[in-house]
Amino acid sequence: MTAFGLRRHYIVAVIMALIVSFATIAGADQKTVHVKGHHKKDGTYVEGYDRKAPTPKGDKATPKEDKPASTGHKTARRAPPPSTTASTRPRDQKGRFVRSQAAKNAFMKKSGYPKGRPGYVVDHIVPLACGGADGPANMQWQTVAEGKAKDRVERRGCH
Repeated sequence: MTAFGLRRHYIVAVIMALIVSFATIAGADQKTVHVKGHHKKDGTYVEGYDRKAPTPKGDKATPKEDKPASTGHKTARRAPPPSTTASTRPRDQKGRFVRSQAAKNAFMKKSGYPKGRPGYVVDHIVPLACGGADGPANMQWQTVAEGKAKDRVERRGCH
């Protein structure tokens, strides 16, 4: 074979390899992948779910499959309906809402840190002052700095 024939053979082989790889990548977008249940860094547990590749912006033929809400602080922002209103909740001597220690202990045990986490605090996702429930479903682990920043914003917004 001549040098020109070898080059042509090499170019055809490279083009075929590219076509096969692009076809594989394009086909991978249509697959549904099962994500196993896992613990996030903050200790919350995410249930297993099926994930599908996002659809292109112009393609409305197939709807996106949403990931279910977990108990993590960034994904689960829906809290159960409040059991009592903020105005009827008991307050301590400093005027702060009295938290249920039993609910806090249940959350800590459920998250895998029954004695607490160094550098973290238990925070209500929906604040008690805004009508959030005082139960484990409305609690999350937050770093001390994040908790202080969130508390500053909440004090301004819910009263």
